[in-house]
Amino acid sequence: MTFQAYLDTIKAKTGKTPDDFRKLAAKKGLTKFGDVVAWLKSDFGLGHGHANAMAQLLVNADKFKADPKDALAKHFSGEKSKWRKPYDSFATKIKKLGTDVTLSPNQSYINIQRGTKKFGIIQISAADRIDVGIKLKNVKPTERFEESGTWNNGVTHRVRINDPKQLDAELLAWLKQAYESQK
Repeated sequence: MTFQAYLDTIKAKTGKTPDDFRKLAAKKGLTKFGDVVAWLKSDFGLGHGHANAMAQLLVNADKFKADPKDALAKHFSGEKSKWRKPYDSFATKIKKLGTDVTLSPNQSYINIQRGTKKFGIIQISAADRIDVGIKLKNVKPTERFEESGTWNNGVTHRVRINDPKQLDAELLAWLKQAYESQK
């Protein structure tokens, strides 16, 4: 689960944003990590992992000031920059699958989620290729829509993109099918 996925889950469960928690913790005078974790667990029913993630954000806020756009930009550094424009165009189409679709980068790839459920990933693998992973159980692979194998165990299929034109309607249809399976 990505850090952003933890925050999204906490928001869905409590209705509160990190800023809301920051204000509440300040009112209670909570500044120590352990105290914040205990408070989040007891007062909001968060599990240890979720409470830990939020406490990290509250107590160590200076470590989390990176703009999400910066995290995305890292995926397109150097020779991979040629994929940025095709990615942006395709990402816009993916977001149209539903109002609850988000694309959130981590260090290795870009998660494609419906709410808190991941249904795909995009990895800018090299200057000459993007890999798109799709979580779509019980769908037989084809020549283009191959099994993910050991590439990434969070998805069931992989599509290798060597040309921006391959970010096409067929690929979007597989992503739509995966999105709809996450209801």
